[in-house]
Amino acid sequence: MERLGTGIGWRPEIADAVERMPGIDWVETVAENVCPGHLPESLRRLRERGVTVVPHGVSLGLGGADRPAESRLAALAERVEALGSPLVTEHIAFVRAGGALTASPGLEAGHLLPVPRTRDALDVLCENVRIAQEALPVPLAVENIAALISWPGEEMTEGQFLYELADRTGVRLLIDVANLHTNHVNRGEDPVKALAELPLEAIAYVHVAGGFERDGVWHDSHAHPVPRPVLDILTDLASRVSPPGVLLERDENFPEPAELEGELGAIRRALDAGAVERVKTELRSAGDAVAAVRRAETGAVDAALTGDVVGDAAPGGRGEPAAVAGRKSGRCAPEGAVERNEKARPAAGPTRREQMRPAATATRRYQTRPAASATRHEQARPGISAARHEGLRSGADGVRHEETPTGNSARHEGLPPRADGVRHEETPTGNSAARHEGLRPGAGAGWLEETRGVASGLLARGGAGRPGGEVGATRGACGLPRPGDGEAARQRLGLAQAALLSALVAGTPVPEGFDRARVGVQARALAAKRADVVAKVAPELPVILGAGYRTAFLAYAQTRPMTDGYRRDALTFAEHLLSAGRPEDSAARRELREWWLERSGPTPRSHRPAHRLARATRRVLLRR
Repeated sequence: MERLGTGIGWRPEIADAVERMPGIDWVETVAENVCPGHLPESLRRLRERGVTVVPHGVSLGLGGADRPAESRLAALAERVEALGSPLVTEHIAFVRAGGALTASPGLEAGHLLPVPRTRDALDVLCENVRIAQEALPVPLAVENIAALISWPGEEMTEGQFLYELADRTGVRLLIDVANLHTNHVNRGEDPVKALAELPLEAIAYVHVAGGFERDGVWHDSHAHPVPRPVLDILTDLASRVSPPGVLLERDENFPEPAELEGELGAIRRALDAGAVERVKTELRSAGDAVAAVRRAETGAVDAALTGDVVGDAAPGGRGEPAAVAGRKSGRCAPEGAVERNEKARPAAGPTRREQMRPAATATRRYQTRPAASATRHEQARPGISAARHEGLRSGADGVRHEETPTGNSARHEGLPPRADGVRHEETPTGNSAARHEGLRPGAGAGWLEETRGVASGLLARGGAGRPGGEVGATRGACGLPRPGDGEAARQRLGLAQAALLSALVAGTPVPEGFDRARVGVQARALAAKRADVVAKVAPELPVILGAGYRTAFLAYAQTRPMTDGYRRDALTFAEHLLSAGRPEDSAARRELREWWLERSGPTPRSHRPAHRLARATRRVLLRR
């Protein structure tokens, strides 16, 4: 993966400051806010200086039940080529629901909403990611998102879900450590466990951002300074792996450039602290490996010597020198016996050592291998598995072991207990099939609950050494789909997402199993964000309506869900006010009407004098 370095999110409001900031290796821009044919001059200048620009999409909806639209994929690919980007990123989220798949009105969230961590959702997401990968000209990385609400009946942790996604599609991961913190506060999820379960070699880069807490709920606002807990998670991540890039996100309430530079400095210090811990861990692991090999060699020598000298209990038995046997029996040893035995002993010793050395080496490799690695090696999937093989190095003792930044215990601690009660570290290395079964994330007591049967009775998730492994070990396009179940999974997911989104934006009843209070918080947050974004894309509306804009928009949003983006939403809002005879001030109403007419037609209205006169004449005639 290309090394990106330290970057910052490029926004028009801070474009000049970003250009002047020292130590900026790359920037990220919201893909939907860039016009390929008219790139902002600031981005042009950055590219000319050799600064990498990465487009960050927010509207594909890869986690939705529908397949990603070809038009959206084409638009994203066009922006990638215009910016000369080495990769493109999106989110593991759904942003719309309803439509033909569920025979219900289409709804837009205007926000990134969480995907349920279920087998159905994972199957759909894998197929959508594969479609996007085929349509985009550069590698794709997908981001974990923050959430206020949890889906009922989830089958995987976040780390397991991301692991399966990366393993089945080869997609890269954009890890947002601020979102891990958000989910820790809002959903009680452990960020340390999530990091332990992640395929660290799949990380493309990392996001860092700030937020705020209100009434026990953390809001990932991207409008506040980065808090210490987020930096601590970044340090933990950096102690496990050196991320190719780290980026500071800031979308609103932009501070002075000096404050942003200070936050970037704090991010660099957090990375340095993690790097120090990573080096310490690697040195400890290397020392442990050397010590283990030496112990194994000493044990082999002792065993060989014991076998040569003691041998059978009877005098003159196998492995006992004839001279010694002769003394025990009271007879003299035959002439030359001592010399012959002394010459024969070196051959026996090294042979036994050589026989025992591979066992010691294998034991060490199993002990140092990360938890998820065994399954990935067994399945021999190119891409991520190859990266793990490339991570193997030879120690000074000649024994190959993995450079796992976290050591052995961190990955094992992220695994659930085995059904047989045996700790992963204590599993005998001779039983490789049982060991591989215990090493897989999510394996153990919950493995049978996570598997789904196929019509043939084979296990869809079987691997090497498991029942059905010949079929289940197949990797690639969404693993092994259940026959005829692809569209059914999409429909089930679509119905669930439409029910939740309708409750959030249209006021329908909250689906069973959800926390009603949290759904209410999310609904109010969506309406507030919607009002803010409409004010940005149509800045004339707050000016025309004055202080009454926000109240009027929130009342409108309660009964009018968004169906086609924020710009269309602004026009619909103006039309809604005009049809109700509002605003009450006639001058404001006239101005609002002119604004709506200017933008609602297929083309802007002409301002030529003749056309303006014709419009004025028509208005006069209509009043008669």
